Amino acid sequence: MAAMQSFLFSLFSFLIVLSVLIFFHEFGHFLAARRLGIRVLKFSLGFGPRLIGRTIGETEYLISALPLGGYVKLFGEEPEKGEDAPALSPEDRARSFSHAPVWKRIVIVVAGPVFNMLLAYLIFAGALSVGVPMYVPDFDSLMPVVENVLENSPAQTAGIKPGDRIVSINDKKISTWPQMTEIIYGSAGKALTIVVERDHQTIPLTVTPAPKTVEGEDGKTIEVGQIGIGKSPRGVRIEAANPLEAVYKGGQATWQWTYLTVEGLVRMVQGKLSADNIGGPILIGQMSGQAASQGLGSLVFLIAILSITLGVMNILPIPVLDGGHLLFFVIEAVMGRPVSLRKREIAQQVGLALLLLVMVWALKNDIMRVFHKVS
Repeated sequence: MAAMQSFLFSLFSFLIVLSVLIFFHEFGHFLAARRLGIRVLKFSLGFGPRLIGRTIGETEYLISALPLGGYVKLFGEEPEKGEDAPALSPEDRARSFSHAPVWKRIVIVVAGPVFNMLLAYLIFAGALSVGVPMYVPDFDSLMPVVENVLENSPAQTAGIKPGDRIVSINDKKISTWPQMTEIIYGSAGKALTIVVERDHQTIPLTVTPAPKTVEGEDGKTIEVGQIGIGKSPRGVRIEAANPLEAVYKGGQATWQWTYLTVEGLVRMVQGKLSADNIGGPILIGQMSGQAASQGLGSLVFLIAILSITLGVMNILPIPVLDGGHLLFFVIEAVMGRPVSLRKREIAQQVGLALLLLVMVWALKNDIMRVFHKVS
């Protein structure tokens, strides 16, 4: 009985979180289209058969049966093909999405992810403005600045000191801590020329990472290089003394979470972060339930983080997603003509297959997490 209640609570929390995220995303598309004079036919929360709905003006607002998404349907978004396609009147043409200037289509597509970022910003700034502090990733902790040096380590032998900022390794510019560790890990026993910045001066040093056997993400043992420097990831407590300060610090928090989201995606594509970290609806449902059980503030904070993730994911140049449409429109703006319908259809089929693959993988990860937890 308790397990069923927990499941229903998590499911209810998940639907709340998802509805807020999708509503804001689609509202961005909707508002941009309306402001630019494009006719909006439908605004739906959910997919599939209609549950309830009402037509106001020229737009049908509805809630559909499958609550895993939503959409805005624009007039002329899928123009009829063939010689038998009816000709549009000048008025309809002016309000058709496919006949709109390319800059208008770009604005409408980008508005969805932008509104996801706006939602996160409003949550962060709103919480700070009423005196609710929050912890966010410390952006400085991502920087390649040495905090401590181990005794008798290769770094100490080479002359690296706490406070040094790693500028380059073997003439390759270093801008983040993960970028630095990647090179060091792959250079066991190889001499590296590391340039550090100390007291506004650059100092070249030669360091040879010591080999060390560790367990990789796949459970197998691998050999990596280490030089004996450390920096612990940390969060920083953000507070605002007044609403005006909250406006700035809300933007700071949004930027830091966005940076970490992009960094994680890049590392996953590069194979440096296991794809097993990808989560699907079960994981989001569990997170929603846990956040809701901790109070409304935790649930709203989770919405902000997931909204940033949704905004970043949607802007990726994958056909079917907003970023895929944006890519086609940018190509059209550069070439002066749209990408052929056939090429777009093929790209969308590939994009849909890729998206389904990611969804299946995420669901597999969710099931494995549940199985591991049960076992």
